[in-house]
Amino acid sequence: MSDGTGDSDLRPWLVDAFLEHLEWERNLSPATLRAYRREILSFVNFVASDLEHQQPAQTTPVTVRAHLAHLHSRGLQPRSVARALAALRTYFRFLVSEGALEASPADAVPHPHDVQRTPEIAERYAIEELLEGFPETPAGRRDRAAMELLYAAGLRVGELVALDLGDVQLGQRMVRVRGKGRKERLVPFGRPAAKAIEAYLPERAHWRRGVADESEPLFVNQRGGRLSDRSIRRQLDHAVRHTADLNHLHPHALRHAFATHLLEAGMDLRAIQELLGHSSLATTQIYTKVDLAHLMAVHRKSHPKG
Repeated sequence: MSDGTGDSDLRPWLVDAFLEHLEWERNLSPATLRAYRREILSFVNFVASDLEHQQPAQTTPVTVRAHLAHLHSRGLQPRSVARALAALRTYFRFLVSEGALEASPADAVPHPHDVQRTPEIAERYAIEELLEGFPETPAGRRDRAAMELLYAAGLRVGELVALDLGDVQLGQRMVRVRGKGRKERLVPFGRPAAKAIEAYLPERAHWRRGVADESEPLFVNQRGGRLSDRSIRRQLDHAVRHTADLNHLHPHALRHAFATHLLEAGMDLRAIQELLGHSSLATTQIYTKVDLAHLMAVHRKSHPKG
């Protein structure tokens, strides 16, 4: 079996058919497809090598539990184990629909206990310090524009690097974003982000000179190619090292800060849900807990009887 799954045969497991189903019938994003593929191949590898199962019909709820226990023994957090179980439930339901199984063995397995943690939130002054700390160099102007837009529009890193030049309307200060499940949304952004993008665009034009590809990425490297997720994370890590109040900040924390700061300013939760591109309001509601925790912390710090 390829992809690190030993010498067993992948064909009885219908992995390729499952992924095609997710891509064409459920219209999932490439990143989500890669995550499903990783989870399913991890399971198939485990049952083939440790349990000597060569086909789905041999799988039972005990098999699924054994795989989850194996993931836990490798140090995976409960949330990651729960994500693996969710992927297996989707996969086995597909196998049932294809007639490869009579019932899903994963449906009888309960989700592992997971204590929900609130997101990491950066204070406004600390984000301002971060954004103002980029150097006045071509790369510095690009990096500041990327981080300004990441925070101003509450984008995921993957959404940011997928932006094309035509997705940004500087006059209206709006950006068209392709989110999870390839859903599009329009998100407004403020003057600081617009100003930073305007300052970066001449550098982009210089780097894109002579590049022959047909795409028009917004954020590019100095060879004119599209900037990667890894590059954005590396840029933020580099900037954070020069900002004492933002140690270990990750790009997603800017998205959390975007949502929390809007909530603190009184924006309706459903409006924030639309801006973030969340399909469920329940996902957005975690920020109500963050906002309450923030208010309690301020009260304890400032009230004489706090």
